[in-house]
Parts: sequence; structure tokens; C-alpha cells
Amino acid sequence: MLNTKLKLTLGLAALAATTALAQTQTATPTGTTSAPPAEASAATPVAATPAPPPPITFDQWAKEVKNVELPLTWGADMRIRNEYFKNALSLGSGPSSGPFGTVHEQDYFRFRGRVWASLFPTNDLSFNIRLAAEPREFLKSSTMDTYFERSGMQWRYGIIDNFNVQWKEPLDQPATVTVGRQEINLGDNWLFGDGTPEDGSFTSFLDSARVTYNLKNQHTTIDAIGIVQYARPDAWLPTIGPSTSQGGNPNAYLLTDQNEKGAVLYIANKSLPAANLDGFFIYKHDSAINNAPASIFSDNADIYTFGGRVSGLVWEHWNYSAEGAYQFGRKQYQYNMPGGAPEPAAADGKFHDLNAFGVNSKISYLFKDKLNDQLSMVFEFLSGDNPNTGNDEMFDVLWGRWPQWSEMYNIYSYVNETRVGQAANLIRFGPTWSVDPIKGMNFSLTYNALFADQDVPTQATVPSDFTGTGNFRGHYLQSVLKYKFTKNLSGLLMGECLFPGDYYTSRDVMDFVRAEVTFTF
Repeated sequence: MLNTKLKLTLGLAALAATTALAQTQTATPTGTTSAPPAEASAATPVAATPAPPPPITFDQWAKEVKNVELPLTWGADMRIRNEYFKNALSLGSGPSSGPFGTVHEQDYFRFRGRVWASLFPTNDLSFNIRLAAEPREFLKSSTMDTYFERSGMQWRYGIIDNFNVQWKEPLDQPATVTVGRQEINLGDNWLFGDGTPEDGSFTSFLDSARVTYNLKNQHTTIDAIGIVQYARPDAWLPTIGPSTSQGGNPNAYLLTDQNEKGAVLYIANKSLPAANLDGFFIYKHDSAINNAPASIFSDNADIYTFGGRVSGLVWEHWNYSAEGAYQFGRKQYQYNMPGGAPEPAAADGKFHDLNAFGVNSKISYLFKDKLNDQLSMVFEFLSGDNPNTGNDEMFDVLWGRWPQWSEMYNIYSYVNETRVGQAANLIRFGPTWSVDPIKGMNFSLTYNALFADQDVPTQATVPSDFTGTGNFRGHYLQSVLKYKFTKNLSGLLMGECLFPGDYYTSRDVMDFVRAEVTFTF
């Protein structure tokens, strides 16, 4: 199986290299020979053969195809990704009472295609749209949506995953206004990055309005954002193909676990290169989808988050960032599974007061050598719920439910403990080494020691997966190889594994392999 994945990646790499070579070479006319000696040329003049025009390169062809007689730009990309993992979702290969206990291995291809366009009626105004689709081929029994315990091709819906209007310098003000479906990135994306975690990396948008005010003289930007995000893919805009009625389940596909609204104020100041300062306030309101079998992790909540971030480059070789946040409010978890959840106060189905905090930090040494060597150390703390209080101490990463540091653990291994991508109850620290061995290639190695803040998992729907007496999650290892074959073609090969500790009942190693190629037009 792994050989097949490597053959696919290497085969596409060879094709890309051949294409690149062909683009850089010029054709040699058939039958030509070296120039005659000077004496012969003088005695018998030879008519010069006109050189043929150089072959058109892919970049030239693409530029001509995309050139339209309108104030319009457009493009497309295609990503082919294979993912294989074992025990990462089921948390072990032994019998389990959970929904994923009988399917320990997953092996599937994801074919994501996107096409986008931007129309510019004026220099300051643009209308932007992007269409995306991602069918998936399951080589082993699936644990996902309508393909639970089945293999074969899953023809998912198509969706408009970007649809907005952007106005720069409205009324001659130093601001940018973007209204509609868009992707939002703030700081290190610790609490942002994906508004649609339930569909993986298929989409990541937020339906929102954003105003960015740029105070250039003060080296400061101010972002004010309003968010209205619905769980169902066709709530705002119709999808291409069914997204809410497959298999008799009205919630066959969801973008996120509940309907969400929010307001954000984010201020970033870069007056001091060694100490960039950010401050933020985030309000998030969750509304559970009641009686929805596919929404077993929904909640009702009002979450207020205050936080700040400092980052910069000091002493030429040292780069750092440190971010912290405190949360308060109230939350009620909704479960639609027989047996509900274990005993912690936050999992009894009642509203509880929030009292949570988190810290995320990183320091890096930049060697600044020919290989671009970098060595970094991270420390992250996300509080977990203390079962001995009546409050809820679990930190909520809000719209930061994306693979920030691990495709396997940060996403899949939290499903039975919280929900997809909802990392919490976590202490994480360890080094990463990164190097560029050749032009266009990057390789990195990571080790993290993982612990739990609380021995008892906050929301676990399968209590038997956890010992309830240990807090060592395990030893986490990751290696990533990235290579840009050409301007338009890139590839990635990733391996991850976790050697579980006494926090888990099973000691079976969790592993994950991902291979992908992406073509951008």
C-alpha cells in the first residue's frame, strides 16, 4: 500500500521534472550540422537557415489562456492527496464501544479541484468567487459521513467556498472592507484558520464582514469582524449536488458542529521589530443543532476571550512569539449518543460557567546558512475541565480547529475526546529542526512530549478509551518533506506517529502517512 503511494508521488514528480526540462530546452532543427569551416564559407556561400521560433513554455501558454479582454483575473488548482492512518481515530486496535471502534485503519484519496475569479469594476473594488469540490475514494471501510463502514468513491457536493466583495480605501479612508464568504487569518492563527472543520481541509471559510483599518504612521492595523456561520453547507448559498439529504439523514454533511455567530476586535502594532504587539477580544455564540444524529458534539455557548500576542526578531538570529488568552462565559454540551458522556461537570448536559485559559509560544534560532537551518522549541498549554468543580475549565480554540501542528493528533485523535480539531486539556513541548537541502525542498523533524492538564478527559464519549488515572499522552514524532517541482507543481510527503502513554487505555502505536501533489494554474 505504501509502495503504491510512493509510486504515485514519484511518478508525478518525474513527469513534472520532464515537463520542466522540456520547457527550458529549445528545439534543434532536424538535419542541421555544425557550421562549415571559414575557408569553405568564403569559397561557397551557404544560405543561412532561419531559426525556428522557440517553443512556447507552459507559463506563456497559461498567460495567454488566462488573458481576457476584461478587468478580470482567474485561476485554478488541483490537489491529489492520499491519507493513511491506523489507530489514530479509534485510539487503539482493540474492541471499543465507540462509533469508530471497529474501523482501525483508514486509507483514502482526496481529489480537490478549485477554480476562482476576481472582477475589478474599478481599481479599488473587486468581486471574488471560488468554486470547490472534493470527491474521495476510500480504499478501506470509511468512518466518515454517508460512507460509514463502506469503501468506494464518495461523490461529495460542490460548494462556493469564496464569495465576497472587497472595497479598498472606501471614501478615501485607509481601510479595506470585505463582505461575504472569505478566509480569515489573524496572528499565528491560533484561534482562527478554519471556519469549517467538519469537512477537513476541503474548505476553511467564514461567512463574515471584515473592516481592516491601517494606521501607517502608527504602524498599527485594526480589524473589526462580524461572523454568522451556519453548520449546513447550503444554509447561505445552494450547493452543487445534495449536501443535506443523503441516506435519509438531514445532516449528512456539516461544515461545523453548531450554528455560530461572533464578533472580533484585533489590534496589531509593529512599531518595534523586536516586539510586535497584538491585542484581541473575541466573542463567540454557539447554537446547538437539536436532534441531529450527525451533530453529536453540538453545544450552546457564549464565550468571551481576551488575549494578546508578542513576537519579533532579536539579536539577528532569534525569532520568537508568545500568545495567551483567558476565556469566560457559559457553555452547555449537547450529546446525541446512547450513554452520553462521563462524569466531568462540563459534560452533564447543563450550562456551566467558563473559566479557561491557554498559552502558545515558540522560539527559533535561525542559523542563516546556505541550507537555511532553523531550530525551534514550542510550548503550548490548553486547560482541561476539572471534574471537582462546578465550572467548565476547558479552553475552546474557537475557529482554530485546523491541523496547527499535527494532521493526525490535532485533528483525528481528539474526535472521541472533544470533537474534530478541538485540541484541549493539553500540555505540549518539544523541538523542531528544519532545513532546505536543495533549492525548492524543505525537510523538517519534530518531537513533542504530550501531557494532559487533567487526568479525566473533558467530554469523552467513549470513557473506556482513557484510564482516568494518568496524564501522559505520549511521545509524538513527525517528519515532513516538501518539494516544489516547478512553479506550478508542488508535492508533500508526511509521516507522524504517537507512542501512547498512561492517559490512554491502549498502548497501540498511532500512525499517519500523507502524500500529495498540487497543481496550480
